Amino acid sequence: MTRFRLTLAQLNPTVGALQANAEAARTAWEAAKQAGADMLALPEMFVTGYQTQDLVMKPAFARDAMRVIEDLARTCAAGPALGIGGPCLDGGRLFNAYYVLEGGQINAVVKKHHLPNESVFDEVRLFSKAAISGPYRVGPLVIGTPICEDAWFDDVAEAQAESGAQILLVPNGSPYSRGRHETRSATMVARVIETGLPLVYLNLVGGQDDQIFDGTSFVLNPGGHLAHLLPGFAEALVHVDFTETDEGWRAVPAPLPPLPDDWERDYAAMVMGTRDYLTKSGFKRALLGLSGGIDSALVATIAADALGPENVHCIMLPSEYTSSHSLEDAEAVAQALGCTLDTVPISGPRAAVTEALAPLFAGLAADVTEENIQSRMRGLLLMAVSNKTGAMLLTTGNKSEVAVGYATIYGDMNGGYNPIKDLYKTRVFETCRWRNLHHRPWMLGPAGTVIPPRVIDKPPSAELREDQKDEDSLPPYPVLDAILEGLVDREASVADLVAVGFDRATVKKVEHLLCISEWKRFQSAPGARLTKRAFWLDRRYPMVNRWRDPS
Repeated sequence: MTRFRLTLAQLNPTVGALQANAEAARTAWEAAKQAGADMLALPEMFVTGYQTQDLVMKPAFARDAMRVIEDLARTCAAGPALGIGGPCLDGGRLFNAYYVLEGGQINAVVKKHHLPNESVFDEVRLFSKAAISGPYRVGPLVIGTPICEDAWFDDVAEAQAESGAQILLVPNGSPYSRGRHETRSATMVARVIETGLPLVYLNLVGGQDDQIFDGTSFVLNPGGHLAHLLPGFAEALVHVDFTETDEGWRAVPAPLPPLPDDWERDYAAMVMGTRDYLTKSGFKRALLGLSGGIDSALVATIAADALGPENVHCIMLPSEYTSSHSLEDAEAVAQALGCTLDTVPISGPRAAVTEALAPLFAGLAADVTEENIQSRMRGLLLMAVSNKTGAMLLTTGNKSEVAVGYATIYGDMNGGYNPIKDLYKTRVFETCRWRNLHHRPWMLGPAGTVIPPRVIDKPPSAELREDQKDEDSLPPYPVLDAILEGLVDREASVADLVAVGFDRATVKKVEHLLCISEWKRFQSAPGARLTKRAFWLDRRYPMVNRWRDPS
């Protein structure tokens, strides 16, 4: 029986770390060699990391990446073939390519045909579109390689099958969003049914800026039967054996791990996104303002799970409006997680600012200005501690607040990263409940109830004035989030939302707040992308915009 062993390297590269990424490829190649593999496969654009954005258009960078790939070919000569994604400058044009290295040289270069130009992708800006590449041979096997987007259309896979491909190897840089794995699976099953060939879907893993690549690679046999499933949000090196049968090549099935639900996948994305953003940026520790509220409690928990509680510094910054419950709740969260908690009252600094501004504010009534001074004072103090200690400040605004501008620019919006930026408030509540009930080996924080029920159940408040509640300024969060999901995630019109039962005045108020807060979002910290309409690359609106929906 003819056999072919393909080692899949679902690994976590860092953008721009060419030598480090190449060394990770060499280490995986050595493991594949020891396992008797015929080929090691790495994902799309692995040598550069993904996404590079405009960095890849810098000719010196693209040439450097190509030199690194040539070096890999020479140093990985005596052993299995190696497939790796990287840029290709050819005839003055730049391509997204997949290199097949064997015997000390580059044996094949597959160039991407379909270039995605939607959501977070802008590859039409970066790369040239190539003609459909044919298959290549490694030992006894002829392999077709549709690169990522190429497999979302039927033409590339069918052309390669008609040209003699016996399996399809699809290297990917496909970022996570809720429900994305199910969409990928259904699309790849369609390619398998159309071509009658086994298909290997190999995805990147790891965080890059706002995007988190979830891995969850898989192998399908003809008929769309799942033969292998790699873990989500974790590096993995898996050997897949193919055997030649009377019906063609087939992957030898392996036991399949359970696929986590959306709550777990969202949480894993926030943890991985936080860990990789900090560590790839050179930070080892995180800092945040722990207010006693639910948002900061969840961010502290994510940070503890990402970095370890010993690397998370929480600071409570009370004013005269801070309730005793908030002080107690912040202490309870820090104690449950095992994080350091310090208390720095803002009453003295706030009094000094009030005194300094008194001549300018004489005769003017108190308003939101005084509330914002409190928030900005907290932001100032937290940034000072960040500067002094070298810990990255995490900001704690959820998607509901980010959407309607219920946050103070240069105040509680201060920070380098926001783990919950794409999580609506109603999902914040449920995520806290989920984390209290679940613990996984990849979580570095403790198991059990780490967010006290009182933190989850009490009415949300910014505590910037006496008896303040969020619902004083905003609709109840279930209503607000449902309207925002319509306006932001589905691009629904005002009329669409009124037609399903929402009060028109409330919808118009939310639309107004959404539109006038664009400038704040433009200056906000990046955060983990969980949906297909996260703020930044998914949704690109002008900051100055006088149009409002007349419906």
